[in-house]
Amino acid sequence: MEKIKQIIQASIATKQQMLKQEELLSSIEQIVTVVTNAFKNGKRVYFCGNGGSAADAQHLAAEFSGRFYTDRKALPAEALHCNTSYMTAVANDYSYDVIYSRLIDGIGLPGDILIGLSTSGNSKNIVMAFEVAREKGVITVGFTGSTGGKMKGLSDYLINVPSTDTPRIQESHITVGHIICQLVEENYFG
Repeated sequence: MEKIKQIIQASIATKQQMLKQEELLSSIEQIVTVVTNAFKNGKRVYFCGNGGSAADAQHLAAEFSGRFYTDRKALPAEALHCNTSYMTAVANDYSYDVIYSRLIDGIGLPGDILIGLSTSGNSKNIVMAFEVAREKGVITVGFTGSTGGKMKGLSDYLINVPSTDTPRIQESHITVGHIICQLVEENYFG
């Protein structure tokens, strides 16, 4: 029982640290505005991640394309890893490192948004996707851990959770993602 309490307390402590970081809170606010404006301008939001972060990316994309709190029209958001035929072909024929960058090169348009989730901030396939996104005028939003990793320098907006513990970072990514989804939905639909 004590171990369970310690894990819950560690999650709470990470979020309490986030509450103290004005720059992080300001970034969340800015991302809400940028995503709302992108949707209002007919742009798309793409998500990518690996492992648990891929699951989180898919979860957050579904909150936009499905619904969050209100019954409303779908918003154009998708997780880039959901086409397994594409993923396995590109990984096999080229490299797993280019699965996201090739897709962003093919479908990303100026003003679209790419949200990449990587607890280290160093996932090569996301870093490469961010590089291509920047070349194409796609806005980049990084969800990382404390240092931001290589994604820090490639992110137009950065959510770097103040932790180096992967589960605590991922829990915080979902919290921030839900905040963004809720506020975008409120801003867009009134």
